[in-house]
Amino acid sequence: MAVRLAQEWLTICGGCEVTILDVGEPLLDILSKLEIVHMPVLMDHKLYGQTGENAQMEIPQADVGIISGGIRNEEHKHLAAEMRKKSKVLIAMGSCACYGGLPALANLSTVDDILEKVYHGSVSTESNGVPHEQIPALTDRVYAIHEVVPVDLKLPGCPPTPEVFVEAVTALLQNTPLILPGKSVCDDCPTIRERKTATALKRPLQPVEFTPGAPMDTVRCLMEQGFLCLGPATNSGCGGEGRTPRCIRAYMPCRGCFGPLADTANPMVDMMGALASVGVDTKQIPDRAATFNRFAGAQGRLRPVPTKGKMPS
Repeated sequence: MAVRLAQEWLTICGGCEVTILDVGEPLLDILSKLEIVHMPVLMDHKLYGQTGENAQMEIPQADVGIISGGIRNEEHKHLAAEMRKKSKVLIAMGSCACYGGLPALANLSTVDDILEKVYHGSVSTESNGVPHEQIPALTDRVYAIHEVVPVDLKLPGCPPTPEVFVEAVTALLQNTPLILPGKSVCDDCPTIRERKTATALKRPLQPVEFTPGAPMDTVRCLMEQGFLCLGPATNSGCGGEGRTPRCIRAYMPCRGCFGPLADTANPMVDMMGALASVGVDTKQIPDRAATFNRFAGAQGRLRPVPTKGKMPS
C-alpha cells in the first residue's frame, strides 16, 4: 500500500520544494511508493474546496505531512494545526520550518514597526494605508513549526540537501529511524587548524587561500584565515554523513543554515567563545545577534531591539 503524503508551504522562498525536484532519478523510486494527496507546488488541491465552497480549510488524511516555511500569520497557524491533525508523522523541512530561517530576522522588529516601514516609511511606497481586507493578521513574530504544533522530525538546511530528503523519506517508507549527526560543522570540516590568531576579519567574498585541485585537508581553517565561519555553532550534516560540509567544499565559510547545535543552544554564545579562541575581536562584527542567528531567529533568539527611552514590550 502506498504511503499517503501531504505537503504545505508557509513563509518560504520555494527552495525546499526545488530540493525535492533536485533529487533526480532516486525520486522516481520514491514516487512509486507514495500517493501525494496534497502538495500545492505539484497539484491543484484547494484548501477550501475546489470552488471555495467550504468554510473551513481541510487537508486529506495522510501518513506523512511535510511543512516548509515558518509561521508568520494566523492562517499559517491554522494550516499547521490542520496538517498536524491529518498527518500521522509531521516533518518540518528546511531552516524556516525548523528555526524560523531568514524571515525570522524580522523578529528584531515589532509588527507595528514593520507595517509602518513597509506601508508608510518607504520612499517607493504610496501611503494608502495598511491592507486588511481578506488578509490574515500577522502573528506577533515568526515562529518555528514546533513552537505551534508538535513535530516528529526536523530536516534543517537552506534548503535541505536532496540526500537528506531521500534519507528521511526512505527511512519512513522502511519504518526505520532517521538519526541526524549530533555534531558541529567543525567536526566534519577537514581543514587544518593551526591554533593561530586571526586579528582582523575579512569580507566574505575575499579569496580564500588554497591550492586549486589540492584536497581540502591541505587548506587552512577559514576562521584562522580571518573569515567569519559559523561552523563552531552550526549543526553538521549538510554535506552528508562523513562528508565535507557544502559551503566549506566550495571554499566558503559556513553561514549557519543547518541551524544551532540543539534547540536549547545559543549560537551567539557559542560563536563568541569560538571567536575568542582565535583572537578575533567580536566588536568587528556589526549586528552580532542577527549575524549569529541568521537562520535561527525563532524560539526567542531574536527580539525587538529597544530604542532609547522605550522599554521592550
